[in-house]
Amino acid sequence: MNGSPPRQQAPARLWTLLAGLAALLASPLPSARAETYRIGPAETRTSLAQVPWDRLLPGDIVEIVARPEPYRNKFVLCRRGTQAEPIIIRGILGPNGERPILDGENAVTPPGLNFWSEKRGVIKIGGANHPDDTMPAWITIENLEITNARHDVFFLGRDGLTEYAGNASAIYVEKGENLVFRNCRFHHCGNGFLSSHDTKSILVEGCHIHDNGVAGSILEHNSYTETEGITFQTCRFGPLVKGAGGTALKDRSAGLVVRYNWIEGGNRQLDLVDAQEGEHLRGKAEYDSAFVYGNVLVEYEGKDNNQIVHFGGDSGIPANNRQGPLWFCNNTVVSFRKEKTCLFRLSTNRQRVEAQNNIVYVEAEGRMLSILDETGDAHLQGNWFKEGWKKCHGDIQGSVTDNDTLIGKKGTEAATDPGFVNLAGLDFRLRANAAARQPRPATGLPSPHVLTIEPPTPTRPAQRRPAETVLFPGAFGSVP
Repeated sequence: MNGSPPRQQAPARLWTLLAGLAALLASPLPSARAETYRIGPAETRTSLAQVPWDRLLPGDIVEIVARPEPYRNKFVLCRRGTQAEPIIIRGILGPNGERPILDGENAVTPPGLNFWSEKRGVIKIGGANHPDDTMPAWITIENLEITNARHDVFFLGRDGLTEYAGNASAIYVEKGENLVFRNCRFHHCGNGFLSSHDTKSILVEGCHIHDNGVAGSILEHNSYTETEGITFQTCRFGPLVKGAGGTALKDRSAGLVVRYNWIEGGNRQLDLVDAQEGEHLRGKAEYDSAFVYGNVLVEYEGKDNNQIVHFGGDSGIPANNRQGPLWFCNNTVVSFRKEKTCLFRLSTNRQRVEAQNNIVYVEAEGRMLSILDETGDAHLQGNWFKEGWKKCHGDIQGSVTDNDTLIGKKGTEAATDPGFVNLAGLDFRLRANAAARQPRPATGLPSPHVLTIEPPTPTRPAQRRPAETVLFPGAFGSVP
């Protein structure tokens, strides 16, 4: 009556205040507790064994300083960051860009870590006895060189002196989600990089993966993955170790994107086949399609398979195959074979490829290039092929539909030479007056796939593709 608020409203305001305070106290404060652990010759910590790998929290950063001698520890990452505060394992580059080296030979597992599958990699992301088992998540590994996880090489782990498995990897991702691997180098391992079927949302970016595999074996590869949602971009894949029969990039995933990479050598450059252990992947909407665009693929003379891309399956169960479409757009494919080259091996007639705006050059006569091995459905649009190319080297069982293939005037240089800047020097950019530098129709790549980057080469990093008022074929839009 005197204008004062009713007394019963005070408890309501108090409860509101208490609720807000409780919410504040319950909220994590990662920035207040995040730690940076720096390891290097001039640091307090000089060994990777001094990092609390079993207690890393969201926002924690491990910095490993480059030094002349390798670090010789191996470890498991079985911790969770968050989207806002990932756990970061970062190499600090040397004065000339040298990455710190993690060498698996004679590496030691730090005391206190206890995990299975030690023999599968130098770094394992996955399950453990200690730390407590969990699904690893929101982890970034960048700027590291990792080598020597392979048979005939030994480490000191929980079972004493132990030999690596033949299929060991620089990084073995047993399980995990929302993982990033950036600007790393993986070499001289059984598999360079491997992700198993219990993995989700992986980005491999700007890495150099080469000289992996096992001589005399077709089962180990530069990269071998089976993931729900994985993207490879701006990476360089080099030839496998001498005598190895594996693939540059073998994948069994759902939701695969391969874009803006340099991929050379291997039994095939790309082997994109059916999910093996990940039965759940075959039920994903993203399983059937794969997106391969803006890459360079290089095939060398030798005893390896003459097929560039295999798509579908290799389990012998056609119902498990990826059906397609395989979107194969604005790639530059170069084969130095003196005999036959086959662009696509589609497992059955149910597999479909949409091949648009590619440059496919063979050093042999044009008749040595075929689009299909035998089976499958290939839709061609706006590509440059050498004069004389064939739909199939044998009896075709599938179909090839051709629309606006770009070939120069028959019998002229333009019909056999796309106009590379320097073929022998592996500079596959097109000269300004190149025969293949002709406007092409826009690709049918579905959103959000857009051509924006040129792949790295042996002599320069990836870079922004110039804005084009018209689209030119191949992986490069720039001219020298």
